[in-house]
Amino acid sequence: MKYIGAHVSVAGGVASAPENAHQIGAKAFALFTGNASRWATKPIPEKQIELFRRRCSDYGYTPDLILTHDNFLINLGSPDEEKLAKSRQSFLDEMRRCEQLGLTLLNFHPGSHLREISEEECLDRIAESLNMTLEQTEGVTAVIESTAGQGSNLGNRFEHIAHIIDKVEDKSRIGVCVDTCHSYSAGYDLRSPEGYEATWREFDEIIGLKYLRGMHINDDKRECGSRIDRHELIGRGTLGAEFFRRLVNDPRFDNIPLILETPDESMWAEEIAWLYSMIGKVSVGDDDLPGA
Repeated sequence: MKYIGAHVSVAGGVASAPENAHQIGAKAFALFTGNASRWATKPIPEKQIELFRRRCSDYGYTPDLILTHDNFLINLGSPDEEKLAKSRQSFLDEMRRCEQLGLTLLNFHPGSHLREISEEECLDRIAESLNMTLEQTEGVTAVIESTAGQGSNLGNRFEHIAHIIDKVEDKSRIGVCVDTCHSYSAGYDLRSPEGYEATWREFDEIIGLKYLRGMHINDDKRECGSRIDRHELIGRGTLGAEFFRRLVNDPRFDNIPLILETPDESMWAEEIAWLYSMIGKVSVGDDDLPGA
């Protein structure tokens, strides 16, 4: 079964997230549990924790269908010792908030070498950061997000992700989230039928499909291999509608959260409905798009 949703707002508190997801017809959702642009966030009030848990239960959102996202300042492979320490403390805080909410998946961007250390050293630092955090927490899986490889960001090659996983000691608590826009911009041809199959075959051979815990499903404003991260509405970008029809009919992606991060949240309900309408279809026309 497909569980499609979006990265919803937590304005007013984390307890608003399951309500916001339910209102757009989402069967899964993502959220920030704290401030996305600050190192530290105030503790979650106990009433918000209780209400969040109750609403998730009421709407049928189980922890394996909720993909939390850490803040954007964290760089677990930073070459700067002070920023690395801040990143590790902030990531630990993110993990502990997941524990408080009863959540089991924390999605994060791997890190950046900032052209000051080698790729290998950066990847090793990321793995070391994860080992330190996993030792101090329990029950939450660290989910590595694939990237476009913009600037000095790592995670655009499956080999980068495999390197990190190889160095993580508790492999039961490490996973992967493939962002379709990111991976297409990174050079993985998900658009053509041949490229689509080749990409997933390569993912399985290098990383292993058993590690896939979720996906960010976004179209792309740029061409394959651009290494630029620019999300587009479903079916309106260079990946195209046929890619998304193929994805929602692929049983390899059953029972994991498939999360929209497309740029117009007013379209999310329509995009979710359209994606579900594509299940069982064998083709899609360019005039058969969300909002058409």
